[in-house]
Amino acid sequence: MAASTESPQAALPERRRPELDAMRMLVVIGLVFFHSALVFATEGDFYVRNTETTEAITVIAGFGVVWAMPLLFLISGLGAWHSLQRRGAGTFATERLLRLGVPLLVGTLLLNPLPQWLRQRSTDPGHGESYADFLPRFFDVRVEFDEFPFFVQGEHFETGHLWFVVLLLAFSLMLAPLHRFLPHEPFRRLADRVAAVTLRRRGVVLLPALAFAAICAFAGMEEDYAGWHRWSYLLFFAAGFTLATDTRFRAVMRRDARATACLGALLFTAAAPGFTTADDPFTATTPLAVVSRALFGAAGWCLVVAIPGLLDRPRRQPPQEPRTPTAPTTRQRIYGYLAAAVLPLYVLHQPIVVAVAYFVVGWAAPIPVEYVALVTISLALTLAAYEVLVRRTRVTRFLFGMRG
Repeated sequence: MAASTESPQAALPERRRPELDAMRMLVVIGLVFFHSALVFATEGDFYVRNTETTEAITVIAGFGVVWAMPLLFLISGLGAWHSLQRRGAGTFATERLLRLGVPLLVGTLLLNPLPQWLRQRSTDPGHGESYADFLPRFFDVRVEFDEFPFFVQGEHFETGHLWFVVLLLAFSLMLAPLHRFLPHEPFRRLADRVAAVTLRRRGVVLLPALAFAAICAFAGMEEDYAGWHRWSYLLFFAAGFTLATDTRFRAVMRRDARATACLGALLFTAAAPGFTTADDPFTATTPLAVVSRALFGAAGWCLVVAIPGLLDRPRRQPPQEPRTPTAPTTRQRIYGYLAAAVLPLYVLHQPIVVAVAYFVVGWAAPIPVEYVALVTISLALTLAAYEVLVRRTRVTRFLFGMRG
């Protein structure tokens, strides 16, 4: 007899999970540190690069690449399930178009040309083209449908760091009609059965690692999208959506978090030599490159499901008498401030990092000194830009995807 689709675990409503908000905040703020480090990396093609570089950045940055952006897509998938349950497909699609599409347009028009202009000035000291003269060349674009969802292409045009917003918007709009028209009952029945098996048998949560290993190994990886192939992110998003359907998945992630984290670290360590020695580890078809990418993909899934499990701890509190509401603590105010600022900070941070780096790389100082200065100044300017230019008015809040 088929299992009930309304199991007690699946029927219980979930409260907001503060650790997911914290992970989003840490990843977005961590991007200031990450992109600042790329200025000093021997490998890669960041907009502005320091004369003195170090290969250590490749390995350190690689460990962030393997889990950070995939984790954002997994968390976005979790949130998408709850949002669809509350709003329905039509309202969900409209909300995503406004909250993601508007800041994408604003960032592309107002912010993205700057890093490209500074790239040219940095690589060619004799480049004298003004920013105003460069803008028409940046927006000299064409449409290429085979680059879905990055339809707009050009010699100098780019979505830059906003590729995350492009993919998240595309995945959300793909999900909305599927959620409306696909039969819900078979999906819920399947999710119920998978959750029951996953809870009963250890190691089942690792099976999706095979899919990510296969995509990375055979479809290759894309440096422009933080190393992962763009369709790998769709799998992370879909995985988050599926994991949100039944709270038993959450229990499994907690139970297996430590073992999965250790396995992910071991797989990444095994992949690292191939990425540092292969001629083209992202796309080459040599055995070393293919195996290294497969290990990387498997490591990514392990770490992405382990991190929420490690941070998700049941909070048991004894019953208390009702108390008079008190003012929020300083910690709660900071948490609320940053939680609301995640998308604007993401949109703002990279052009600011590149602009600051353009001046910092000219200093006659050791790498650690330049790096600390670059991070400190960039983070301060990003927060200041959010506070002064975004947060203060309803119009600017809307333009950068904030509620209210």
